Amino acid sequence: MENKSQNDIKLKRELSLFTSTLLVAGLVVGSGIFMKIVPMAKTGLGEGAIILAWIAAGVISLLGALTVGGLATLTEESGGTYEYFRIAFGKFFAFVSGWSDFMIVGTGVNAAIAFLFAQTVNSIIPLPNPFEAWEHISIAGYIFPFANSGIKILGIFTIILLTAVNCLGARESGLINNIITSAKILGILLLIVLGLAYSKPETETEAIINVSSTETWSFMSGFLTAMLAALWAYDGWIYPANISGEIINPRRNLPLALILGISITIVLYIAVNYVYMYVLSLDEIRSIGESEIGALPVAEIIFGNYGKLILQILILVCSFGALNGNIISLPRKYYRMAHEGYFFRNAAKVHPRFRTPVVALIYSMVWSCILLFSGSFDMLTDMVVFTAFMFYGLLAVALIKLKRTGTIKGKVAGYPVVPVLFLLFSIALTVHTIWTEPGKSAIGLLLILSSVPFYYFFKYSGKA
Repeated sequence: MENKSQNDIKLKRELSLFTSTLLVAGLVVGSGIFMKIVPMAKTGLGEGAIILAWIAAGVISLLGALTVGGLATLTEESGGTYEYFRIAFGKFFAFVSGWSDFMIVGTGVNAAIAFLFAQTVNSIIPLPNPFEAWEHISIAGYIFPFANSGIKILGIFTIILLTAVNCLGARESGLINNIITSAKILGILLLIVLGLAYSKPETETEAIINVSSTETWSFMSGFLTAMLAALWAYDGWIYPANISGEIINPRRNLPLALILGISITIVLYIAVNYVYMYVLSLDEIRSIGESEIGALPVAEIIFGNYGKLILQILILVCSFGALNGNIISLPRKYYRMAHEGYFFRNAAKVHPRFRTPVVALIYSMVWSCILLFSGSFDMLTDMVVFTAFMFYGLLAVALIKLKRTGTIKGKVAGYPVVPVLFLLFSIALTVHTIWTEPGKSAIGLLLILSSVPFYYFFKYSGKA
């Protein structure tokens, strides 16, 4: 009876519309805003086409938010896409989506963001490398667990620290997210304002490729590549759906938070990328190495000698905030899966004092740290957009199905145009990725299929 009563403790609703909106913006605005201008410029597109790619990716994300907003009327429980898929397609497919999030999308992104945070710290204050003598040791010649050990150790410590803070309560973690997100929005706004006020030398010219002079297929290929880069920068908007159980009036506030948070992000992304191309010519941006931070030379011009340090601090704030947002939201899905019997049973427990899913938070923390130390996070993050949009498209199918069967009643904003457009784009993106990146796509599909044996393990081991 004691275990049952612990599992019956409910999550506490403490997150307001304001906090939920900042959580969406905090999850989305990360490193992509500073790094994606370089690969986008290298596609050969002109300024207008690059801005259009940011707008198009933002609109696609907004279509996704409206789709999730329609599904959010189904339930007030935590779990997000797992819960929506369970209602629409049953427990098997819901588990596949949730397990894929645990194995690839969510924890892999945690590992990558934590690594970026620690890497940025290392660029300011060089970190010790305690396992340098073992860097050559590898697993199958692919995974080098002891490489960059100082950066990995700091990244792991950051994940553990934020997990501990998030165990204390949704209100406390939400307050931290509000402070961090507000700080990074103000920092980005400062970069935008000072960038627009910058006076360019009159002799400086822009090297812009005219869209009309570009062959149609070449242009479309470059535009789609630029959109993929932008979609990575927008990724993360869906995770607040995982914490419906802690949002005040989630049927109303979750859809509003998604729309408002993404709208804020679209404006910031368009404005800051306009500043990049205003301060530097496209030729200058294209000359920046792909592994370098594209915003760095812009910051050095705008802020002078302290530009590099200012941008590094801003990246620290953005990555720390995005990691905190992920750690808030992702374990709520695993908590819901455990409640349904399709995850490790103790992950369904809620701390009696803090009213947080402490065990689910620990599972997410441990796997994220393993991925970070293994060094395999680069491969995982390369597949995030591909894997995510496979399931995003099926969210549109779920909305259409549940609306047609009458499970979702009342008016849904933009229905049926919004989910149909979102579905068509998701199909196009998935097919394009399989065609152009068959190796990575195959690995991604294999990782998704790894959910099948685990589903039957939970189903027949007495846990489901």
